[in-house]
Amino acid sequence: MARAALITGASSGLGAEFARQLAARGADLVLVARDRAALDVVAADVRETHGRRVEVLVADLLDDGELAAVEKRLRSGDIDVLVNNAGFGLDLRFEQNPIDDEVRHLRLHVEVAMRLTRAALPAMLERGSGRIVNVASVAGFVPRGTYGAAKGWLISFSRWANVVYRPRGVTVTAVCPGFVHTNFHERLGLAPGHEGVAPGLWLDAATVVREGLRAAARGRSVSVPSWRYALLVAGSRVLPDRVVVRAAARGR
Repeated sequence: MARAALITGASSGLGAEFARQLAARGADLVLVARDRAALDVVAADVRETHGRRVEVLVADLLDDGELAAVEKRLRSGDIDVLVNNAGFGLDLRFEQNPIDDEVRHLRLHVEVAMRLTRAALPAMLERGSGRIVNVASVAGFVPRGTYGAAKGWLISFSRWANVVYRPRGVTVTAVCPGFVHTNFHERLGLAPGHEGVAPGLWLDAATVVREGLRAAARGRSVSVPSWRYALLVAGSRVLPDRVVVRAAARGR
């Protein structure tokens, strides 16, 4: 397994689960997020449970200087796995969202992931090995506001990059879950089960991460955890846009 993995958005949810599972596979960690206290909790758990070295790097990735510090850490050359997980959601009512929030949303999901990937790639390519995992969403396959649009970019970029860089030893995988039991929805002021989403469509973080890491190990460009979501993605490609948009409007 990897010598070291850098994970953004590592203080909770999928990011914290990536930390636990990568550490269990033998990786030392660099955990990145804004909340030092939360990062310290994850770091302490990993050290105690798995005995791995954990570096905490507090950074607001929308701050140019703090983002540059994370890029510099990636260029140091000892990172074998990059997990671009940091993100947040917005209300689907685009016309009501402050445009500055929309721009921050776009920057975090697209520009930040692109910059960190660019920072990590040269050392990985020189070494001839590395894995980049981009946490996207099934929303990236359907017309679903600016969140779906941003994740669609991440999926397309990952598919292209995996074709180009896999022959040189670096795989790029977009992990595309649907609704996951994490605090992502709580930050939107919602609780799981209150969104009109069928219980069978809720996934647990451990499954999403396990399947995502398996797909990355196999060199796959895209991972869609759960056969239910795989069917939904397939259906979205043949149904009219008005049907897909209406169905995708459930939940946030």
